[in-house]
Amino acid sequence: MLNAAALLLALLCAANAAAAADLADKLRDDSELSQSTAKSLRRLMPVRFYSLLESNQIANSTLSLRSCTIFVPTNEAFQRYKSKTAHVLYHITTEAYTQKRLPNTVSSDMAGNPPLYITKNSNGDIFVNNARIIPSLSVETNSDGKRQIMHIIDEVLEPLTVKAGHSDTPNNPNALKFLKNAEEFNVDNIGVRTYRSQMTMAKKESVYDAAGQHTFLVPVDEGFKLSARSSLVDGKVIDGHVIPNTVIFTAAAQHDDPKTSAAFGDLLKVTVSFFKQKNGKMYVKSNTILGDAKHREGVVLAEIVKANIPVSNGVVHLIHRPLMIIDTTVTQFLQKNFGCNSFKFMNENAENGALRKFYEVIMDNGGAVLDDINSLTEVTILAPSNEAWNSSNIDNVLRDRNRMRQILNMHIIKDRLNVDKIKEKNANLIAQVPTVNNNTFLYFNVRGEGSDTVITVEGGGVNATVIQADVAQTNGYVHIIDHVLGVPYTTVLGKLESDPMMSDTYKMGKFSHFNDQLNNTQRRFTYFVPRDKGWQKTELDYPSAHKKLFMADFAYHSKSILERHLAISDKEYTMKDLVKFSQESGSVILPTFRDSLSIRVEEEAGHLHDEYASHEWTGYVIIWNYKKINVYRPDVECTNGIIHVIDYPLLEEKDVVVAGGSYLPESSICIILANLIMITVAKFLN
Repeated sequence: MLNAAALLLALLCAANAAAAADLADKLRDDSELSQSTAKSLRRLMPVRFYSLLESNQIANSTLSLRSCTIFVPTNEAFQRYKSKTAHVLYHITTEAYTQKRLPNTVSSDMAGNPPLYITKNSNGDIFVNNARIIPSLSVETNSDGKRQIMHIIDEVLEPLTVKAGHSDTPNNPNALKFLKNAEEFNVDNIGVRTYRSQMTMAKKESVYDAAGQHTFLVPVDEGFKLSARSSLVDGKVIDGHVIPNTVIFTAAAQHDDPKTSAAFGDLLKVTVSFFKQKNGKMYVKSNTILGDAKHREGVVLAEIVKANIPVSNGVVHLIHRPLMIIDTTVTQFLQKNFGCNSFKFMNENAENGALRKFYEVIMDNGGAVLDDINSLTEVTILAPSNEAWNSSNIDNVLRDRNRMRQILNMHIIKDRLNVDKIKEKNANLIAQVPTVNNNTFLYFNVRGEGSDTVITVEGGGVNATVIQADVAQTNGYVHIIDHVLGVPYTTVLGKLESDPMMSDTYKMGKFSHFNDQLNNTQRRFTYFVPRDKGWQKTELDYPSAHKKLFMADFAYHSKSILERHLAISDKEYTMKDLVKFSQESGSVILPTFRDSLSIRVEEEAGHLHDEYASHEWTGYVIIWNYKKINVYRPDVECTNGIIHVIDYPLLEEKDVVVAGGSYLPESSICIILANLIMITVAKFLN
């Protein structure tokens, strides 16, 4: 009897193995999943997914007896996987789903059936939790009515698991139960007691207990080292840490795509978004668009220290400090949050800190700049990112402490200048703002609207883009930019091409082929560049001439006019040089491509840059052909010369002859010549 039972069991096992063969064979034979190459074998390999599957009886039974979907990580994913245990049943759901038919959530086959969340990014990529499905590698089999589908993913799925010794703790908690029992789960021993206590005091448990699919942000205990910070966590702040009805895992997160938080109403409006640095660090930020007496407007950044913790009602991300709370000065922000990384879990990697290099440069120069910043009651800092300091042309400047002090001061504004104020200044012209560096101005430009808005700032010949605006502090704002101001990295041509104030001059030089020479690093150029608003003035003064200047048929005239603006020599000439020469000789004669340019340059007290300026300073004017032309931006340095942005071109109406018959473009000449030839041929034939 026992032998018969054993035989029956053996036959059943054999039948089950045969039924599972189709999909199991694909797992075994797939070269992407199996460690088959000699090169791969030479490495220390992690456990393959197939071997995990093979050793799990429940998984084998599912493959043998049921329809299912199985999410299979690649070998590379296992090599990156840091945990000792991979949970094979968390990769299986007992219904078959093609990529197109995957719902928002599916129940995994793991104990407690914790859900897997299916999301998409703007590129159409499909994600299972934080793992991307590789679209071309999905496989479907259908045998004996069992439909089974395999999707290959680029990351091992990691469930929320309970620490050993806590067997009574539920395997599939929601966000509230996770918060209340965080010490019992495997989350790198990061504490959340302070935030949990404030949530309880504010009676906001329902926010984290809400059914559905949400994103929860939880500040860790290290973020409350400032003693008064925890008292600032009220009910609205807790609402600002939740993105309702949207599940966001970091790999699928849209960069800088604001999502409405639970703190978004008529009286308070807070959005939350994710972004990733080039070094791979993920951050989350709150933006209080509309504040109140207790909640200031502005951006607060927080690094994600433990991401993608799946719970039954969404996903939890642990962050290094609370959002919405603005309780540090600009100096403290540089020192603690992104400069020296005082938090213990950030000290392991010296590369952390979005503004680490900026802080280091300040301290390498004696730290006096930081003292100056700290003394200001209202301040705005244009802070270059870590990557901005990697340019090779900055290395030499770093050794010159006097020059470096000037450059650092160029990034400091004695005013609270957020994006709204920049836009206000930029309503009618490109906004310009004085810095603490001796009559040095920054020039802001705003392009686009809404989420497509791009803000650029120019200082000392460098155009930088604001990559993170409005980081609010108690005494001002920090805007993170992508280049170091005052250290040129482009040629005259590169500057023309990238600077929004010089676009008309660039276009005119492009179609007339005048720009071709401006990349030459063997020459030194001094280029008097009319800003766009200057060319617009000529449209009022000389409408016919202006129109012709921007027509390809009149390229010869355009080129001749631009040549008048470009001095070519063995050195460039600053405005101070030109003033000195004018005082000595009455005028300055500069060599140009065809001839020479005779001008006089004077300093003029009380020369105001624009209608918003609240101060007077000494500016420069150029006198040419009895015309007085203001210098809008002097001494814009480039790697092969210098640009002076002027308010009006060196132009007279006679420069473009537009009277009838006085000038014929090439196309007209060709037509006339063709007609003459035809007439001559016709007469000859007759």
